[in-house]
Amino acid sequence: MKVRRTDSAHTMPASNPFANIRIAIVHDWLDTWRGGENVLAEVLAIVPHAELYALVDFLPPALRPRLLGKYAHTSFLQRLPAARRWFRLLLPFFPRAVASLDLSTFDVVISISHAVAKGVHTRPDQLHLCYCLTPMRYAWDLRETYLASAGASAGWRRVLADRVLDRLRAWDVARSNEVTRFLAISHFVADRVRRCYGRDADVVYPPVDVDFFTPPVAAAAERSYVTASHWVPYKRLDLIVDAFRDTPQRRLIVAGGGPELGKIRAGAPPNVRFLGPVSREVLRDTLRAARAFTFAAEEDFGIAPLEAQACGTPVIAFAGGAVLETIRGLDTAEPTGVFFSDQSVASIRGAVAAFEASEDRITAKSCRQNAMRFAAHIFRESFTDYVAVALDDFRASHRSKPRPC
Repeated sequence: MKVRRTDSAHTMPASNPFANIRIAIVHDWLDTWRGGENVLAEVLAIVPHAELYALVDFLPPALRPRLLGKYAHTSFLQRLPAARRWFRLLLPFFPRAVASLDLSTFDVVISISHAVAKGVHTRPDQLHLCYCLTPMRYAWDLRETYLASAGASAGWRRVLADRVLDRLRAWDVARSNEVTRFLAISHFVADRVRRCYGRDADVVYPPVDVDFFTPPVAAAAERSYVTASHWVPYKRLDLIVDAFRDTPQRRLIVAGGGPELGKIRAGAPPNVRFLGPVSREVLRDTLRAARAFTFAAEEDFGIAPLEAQACGTPVIAFAGGAVLETIRGLDTAEPTGVFFSDQSVASIRGAVAAFEASEDRITAKSCRQNAMRFAAHIFRESFTDYVAVALDDFRASHRSKPRPC
């Protein structure tokens, strides 16, 4: 199905086309704010009357207004002792927990899923649209990486983990068959949906807050390279830090926190500065002052490189995943970044050198214009169009079915 995209300004119509339709939105879990929660907030802006569901909801009160003040209807996991801190360790119980959510009164179910939200039980007469952020990475493509980081890559822990993840993957495939339509956040994820579930997926890119991430009024006097991310193994921030070793003429600023931070920070060279977890305002100021943003992950979408481009900052990125859809390389007329071919220190260093040799070709204006393709108003229009067409098609297909005698 073709989804209409436009770069023109858009305002949601005064009369919501879904106002009289009972809609449930299912999120995996709510405990912090990242890219998936940005998507959730925009979907709620489209269907503010929808009911919200999740395995658990421990979102801090300060973030609640971004979800229109809504609290999620939760599973039995919410009530378990110490669930706020340890609920992720209950992964084997996630399928049972999501199945316990009662969605029987709704016409439309929208699951926003990077894990198990797509596994909710629905009836054949309910439209279930899954906006797939990614198939479960730890059950599919990145099992080895996740098990190594959890200290479960060998021995009895590995045997137990493989058993749990094999069962979870089989469950994931089975439940995907009950999704009416898949919508993916990138063509990269659409390919993974096809490979993992044998299902086709349309694509609507998620929103980037281009109204918040904006270029600086004036360029900074001293500009450093910047990287920012939640520090988990597949982000490969260790490679970026090592790439700036033995190059004291270049400075790297690293923003973000996570389980890998302490280990990498301990062995970092003196020209690398760590900010730790930062507010959105500090991140924006850091991106505005950057010479370039460096990114080494194979991401399903990769919002950070687009936030950098929205600030007018070029990107140096690994040529894998969805960044190939969101960054224009040096082979284009108006490039916004430089790609490197391998997740290695040597490849990153080569890309930094290539960037410095071609830096004058990459303008802040081009970076900003490229990021504007992913503005929130474009997401809202595309997503609204998609749901409306999917609902019309679903109703038409059910009207055409003969009634049983």
